[in-house]
Parts: sequence; structure tokens; C-alpha cells
Amino acid sequence: MRCDLHSHSTESDGLESPAELAARVAAQNLAVFALSDHDTCTRIDVPGTRVVRAVEISCDHSGRTIHLLAYDRGGAGWADLEARLAATREARRNRLRVMAAKLRQRGIRIDVEPIIARADGRSVGRPDLARAMVAQGAATSMDDAFARHLYDNGPVDVPHHGFTLRDALALGRAANAAMSLAHPHLYHPSIVRDHVRDGLGGVEAFYAHYDPGERGRWIALADELGLVCTGGADSHGPETPIGIELPDDRGAKLLDWLA
Repeated sequence: MRCDLHSHSTESDGLESPAELAARVAAQNLAVFALSDHDTCTRIDVPGTRVVRAVEISCDHSGRTIHLLAYDRGGAGWADLEARLAATREARRNRLRVMAAKLRQRGIRIDVEPIIARADGRSVGRPDLARAMVAQGAATSMDDAFARHLYDNGPVDVPHHGFTLRDALALGRAANAAMSLAHPHLYHPSIVRDHVRDGLGGVEAFYAHYDPGERGRWIALADELGLVCTGGADSHGPETPIGIELPDDRGAKLLDWLA
């Protein structure tokens, strides 16, 4: 089964508008697709493809950011989840201002207010700063901006303290959401083990950047804990192919879980 449950548009840190992304998805013959922008829920339609409303929630866990994918299964609490995420987006705007102040201390002046204004309510973050640095000549590329200034726990990074992982899972449970840990290789497996009882029901074992060994590691953990394996390309632009192949049995289990 071909699907993709993890992608981004210009509503967060992607390079394609939701409409542009939907057009690209339409050519991929996917069984199911989810646009999972950071801390914001964007509705799109793709003819011929089942589209699930989704969001990638930034969670704080022991001082680091964990990304939780939440998929709408029709619960009445989804509106409350969206309202809570609106407050998180405001926190992200303030975080961008603090990071810009840290850049000034390093001799790089980036005015973030126009960035925030152009964002028009969407989530903003480090990629926005990185693009501005490249445009200004303060970095040779986005990779360069992250490598020298914006990397996790680096001199400019500011932890995003929104929901704790446990709080986000509780909010998802109230909304009857299906919830999966995104790109789990970034975290210790204990995070999965410790939060199954809190409502974590899936793990992104079919992540586009995994080789068979890495994929097998997370499939084994999911099977051990009775979790669903989700999959996504984590696309941030047209250079990232969309679509992940899941074995038919795992695809069927995934569709049941999302129902």
C-alpha cells in the first residue's frame, strides 16, 4: 500500500503551498495522505486519495523537543486541540524573536517581524530564520545556517516549550486522535515504551530516510508493544519524493487504526 502520513507545506516550514502539494500528491496514486504541518491543521483535498486531517505537535520532553503526529478520527475534541495549537503558534513567534536577538549577539541582524507578518498565522521556526540568513548572505545555505548557528541546543536555538509529550497525548486522547511518534530514530526507544499507556499508538517505522536495518529496528519495537507502523516522507519541498510503500498487512492495520 502506498501512503504518506508526514509532509509539510508553507503553512509551517515547507516550500510548497497546500494546493501545490495536493497537486503533487494527486499524481502519486496514494491510498491515504496526511498533511502534518507543525502545530497547525491545514485542510486539503486530493481527488482519488483518502485525506486525513493531521498535525505534527512539538512537545517538550526533559528539555528537548519531541514531535508527535496526531491524526483526526472524527472526535468532537479536535476543535479544542486546534484552539490549543493556536496558542502554541504564538509561542513560536516569540521564540523566533528570542533567536533573532541571539543572532544579533553573533553579529547577524535579522528582522523577524516581516517574517512573522508574512507568515499570516502559520507556524514559524528555525527554517524561516535560516532562509532569511541565506537571503541576507549571512549563511551560504540553510544547512550552513543550521550547522553554525541554529542546530539543536546550539548557541541560537531556543527550546520550544509548548505541550509536554504527556499533555499532548492527553489532548489527543480527548480528541480521539490516532497518535504516532515521528522520526523515532531521533529519540531513545524508552520514549516509546514509556508513553504507550498515555495513548501513543503508533511509531513512524516506515520513514523515508531509513535503510532496511533502521526500519526493522522500529518495526520490531512496534510489534513488541502492539503499536501500528506509520510511514511518511517528511517532505518539505518538491525535491522530496512523496509516497511510502507499506506491506499490505501493515497497510490494512494502519487504515483500520485511522478509521
